[in-house]
Amino acid sequence: MNEHALMDTARTLVAGDKGLLAMDESNSTCNKRFARLGIPQTEEARRFYRELIVTTPGLGECISGAILYGDCVSCRAANL
Repeated sequence: MNEHALMDTARTLVAGDKGLLAMDESNSTCNKRFARLGIPQTEEARRFYRELIVTTPGLGECISGAILYGDCVSCRAANL
């Protein structure tokens, strides 16, 4: 991708007061956060946490995209 196309893409992603949601937190970082809060550090708990974020009503009105942790790119919601 050339520099001009990259700049156009970046402008599109932040157009209209929208931005990107960075949810690329690794499993180990997520587990540390959960441990401090007394939440079980399990795959199920991490999935629930991430699903809670991406299923927030109206989220698409506020963000244009999300940056995901590599393990999450091919994940599916538990109810699918």
